[in-house]
Amino acid sequence: MISAGRTVVFVTDRAAGLNEPVYTVGDYLLDRLAELGVSEIFGVPGDYNLEFLDHIVAHPAIRWVGNANELNAGYAADGYGRLRGMSAVVTTFGVGELSAANAIAGSYAEHVPVVHIVGGPSKDAQGTRRALHHSLGDGDFEHFLRISREITCAQANLMPATACREIDRVLCEVREQKRPGYLLLSTDVARFPTEAPGAPLPRYGGGTSPRALSLFTEAAAALIGEHQLTVLADLLVHRLRAVGELEALLSTDVVPHATLMWGKSLLDESSPNFLGIYAGAASAERVRKAIEQAPVLVTAGVVFTDMVSGFFSQRIDPARTIDIGQYQSTVAGRVFAPLEMSAALRALAEILTRRGISSPPVPAPDDHRPAPAPRREDPLTQRMLWDRVNDALTPGNVVLAEQGTSFYGMADHRLPHGVTFIGQPLWGSIGYTLPAALGAAVAHRDRRTVLLIGDGAAQLTVQEIGNFSREGLAPVIVVVNNDGYTIERAIHGETAPYNDIVDWSWTAIPSALGVTDHLAFRAQTYGELDDALTAAAAHRDRLVLVEAVLPRLEIPHLLGDLVAPTSADGTARR
Repeated sequence: MISAGRTVVFVTDRAAGLNEPVYTVGDYLLDRLAELGVSEIFGVPGDYNLEFLDHIVAHPAIRWVGNANELNAGYAADGYGRLRGMSAVVTTFGVGELSAANAIAGSYAEHVPVVHIVGGPSKDAQGTRRALHHSLGDGDFEHFLRISREITCAQANLMPATACREIDRVLCEVREQKRPGYLLLSTDVARFPTEAPGAPLPRYGGGTSPRALSLFTEAAAALIGEHQLTVLADLLVHRLRAVGELEALLSTDVVPHATLMWGKSLLDESSPNFLGIYAGAASAERVRKAIEQAPVLVTAGVVFTDMVSGFFSQRIDPARTIDIGQYQSTVAGRVFAPLEMSAALRALAEILTRRGISSPPVPAPDDHRPAPAPRREDPLTQRMLWDRVNDALTPGNVVLAEQGTSFYGMADHRLPHGVTFIGQPLWGSIGYTLPAALGAAVAHRDRRTVLLIGDGAAQLTVQEIGNFSREGLAPVIVVVNNDGYTIERAIHGETAPYNDIVDWSWTAIPSALGVTDHLAFRAQTYGELDDALTAAAAHRDRLVLVEAVLPRLEIPHLLGDLVAPTSADGTARR
């Protein structure tokens, strides 16, 4: 089977005088990625992947998006995969794939489905065991494949006879496990003739045992009884595509609910039933009590990490908890499996519907006297910055906040409905959000991206700003200029030289990196920030960079609460 308009490789039959198009393993891989919803592929060219890149360029449903370096390409694929549910990045063998390894490891840690395609030397060249460039020179061409096994859920060194079957296996595992996969695609394997897919990729047949579901429902109903249910949700609900089932559960009754910072924007934060962000001992007192003292608590897709749990200060009583995981759930410590998350959430919704009890409304937060409105001439503070940024957000925005003052400054703000919030609190790789914002913007061109990043983090991956312009994207980029690695200063070394960075002219950066149509502002006062964000709202078709100048040692209160227990000995690390 040959797809019309799909081929770029020809075999010449001189006897017949014909050029016959040949469908290749590379074409097969691209068609499978398109089937999974990938319409852009990120990466960097190298001599071992160049011919495959020709096939990407020729593909009718997939575009090539080149990046400044492989690390940025991996971050961009991560941002894209979080919104699209699947993404792909192409690097060259050895030097390229190792540069991307940090990004791939982050995707593994944070459950992001990224297909890492590595262009490798031909099988014939590998067979000679000679010291080929980009190798370690010892004739072993599987060093990096072995490394990939630690940070991907499935791997394959593709061979001509089994390439299509192995591609399908790896892609199915990536789709199922929501983690990266690795494909080593040698130059001669990529061009090897094959047949186009004859059927869609097989789907996972379901892992719920009717008996496990029945017993779970019985146990959950007994524990819930007539109690009001409280829900704490986290990012795995999003990754496993169970948001609809969770929302249905919340709509069956008055169900107070909160998320961890990792799952921020998972649920409608404008709902009167939304309690806020739970962060263990660092939570607002109202939120902490509602979660820890709930008569029955449902934890859905929750993974407690140090930086989202107040360094594991959560106080959750297992005897009063129903924990919903990917393939199993527990009721007061009793395990039920195999039981998929969606099925368990539907069962809980049915329990609340059948019992026919209306729970009391969630008490409104205690009224606090509002802080005085800032004056235009007031120097910027962390609180002013994040309050004003939050006020500027509109439904549809995709907000990426770098792990540091940006992430924690926004974490306790209630986002407008329809805003998506992306951070990386587990892997926490400095500089992640700038290229990830490119990937997110490419994934949803109809949604404006808002990037919030510190000056130190931005210096690591700033090269990608030029690609926003090349892709015709118009993000709002807020660079927090507080003169160095502020989160590290808060943990250890307030005046240490290793927390210092070079002071850049941030408003000149877009022009230097090839952005021709943009606005750039330097805001030292509240009025200057207000003017900059007002201009950003009025110019939705232009990239806007705002340099927000803040005090060197000031940090958001939530971050202060989190790092206080570790600042003395420095056990928290970037």
